Amino acid sequence: MKFTICVTHRCNLRCDYCYIGKNDATMDVPTASAVVDWIFERAGDGEKVDIGLFGGEPLLVFDLVRSVVDLIEAHPRFDRERVIVSIVSNGTIFTPGIAAFLREHRIHYCLSFDGPPDVQNRFRHFENGRGSADLVERNARAALAALEWIPVNAVYRPETFRRLPDTVRYLSGLGFRQIYLSPDFSAPWTREETESLAAVYDEIADLYIDSHLRGEPLFLSPIDGKITVLLRGGYRAEERCRMGQAEFAFTPLGQIYPCERLIGCGTTDKHRIGNITSGVNERFATDTRLQSECLGCTLKDYCMNWCGCSNFFATGDYGRTGPAICASERAAIASAARAFQAVELRLGPTFMAHLTGHPSMIASGRF
Repeated sequence: MKFTICVTHRCNLRCDYCYIGKNDATMDVPTASAVVDWIFERAGDGEKVDIGLFGGEPLLVFDLVRSVVDLIEAHPRFDRERVIVSIVSNGTIFTPGIAAFLREHRIHYCLSFDGPPDVQNRFRHFENGRGSADLVERNARAALAALEWIPVNAVYRPETFRRLPDTVRYLSGLGFRQIYLSPDFSAPWTREETESLAAVYDEIADLYIDSHLRGEPLFLSPIDGKITVLLRGGYRAEERCRMGQAEFAFTPLGQIYPCERLIGCGTTDKHRIGNITSGVNERFATDTRLQSECLGCTLKDYCMNWCGCSNFFATGDYGRTGPAICASERAAIASAARAFQAVELRLGPTFMAHLTGHPSMIASGRF
């Protein structure tokens, strides 16, 4: 089960594409305590639990983050072997004290960083318009030196998707081995742009293949994610969207949403499904039925047509996939199949970790 605690709506950046509204709302400790209790009551015994600390920028309220982690670890049902705690940061705040805390409590630090300076500064800037690239790169280098393993997430849009190969080269050059490339489907993608995705993904596949042949494998989400589902014969039921059923997000005021991407300002009823005092609307469910144009597609079992929030941002409907999603998924599946064949042909069996659900272990060298 996945739970996201939005500890604050405060942020020192004003990223153009951000889906979280900016205000001064910050969670107090009693609300955090109630949220943690709700999480452990909801999660079944023995079930894996993923708790993400989110914002805004959560490290702006580092003392609160400490308190929330204390609440999680002090809970009677906390089990370090089944509970994963992570924090998502924009990379503008990082200190030796933060690094020591993350190491001590085994918290996964995830960095949002779009790529080379001109790409990063295109959308990720401070309120006064000043770019964040220099500061984030400096803190990224410090984090990579201080922490064992850092995943990085790069968002791309119609204006920047052609730079994705440069983004992979740049981030891997800094030392990142686990790179997530995330499309912004809320952007106005044109047909020409979606048709160009295949060529860009092929360039990424070439970089992926080369990294494996050099003995320095990268984890690249569009490639590794699809290799996994290709080997498994499609997405498993537990991998598909279960927002509002096995995935929940909490605002600073204790409101409950089915996914952190749908929180917005946290003050409207549009996607809200409850609060920690009254519980959730158990009747909420995403429509997982395939739309008619997908039913005859041979790739439907390997496609993320089931992602409710991506669908909503693309089409305004949890259950309806947009053309940009379709084009991205087709491109990723084709590129992943080619990368798989190329690596296996040269190196032999390489992807057992994907079958066990841990493809990033290959890049970490821990599998």
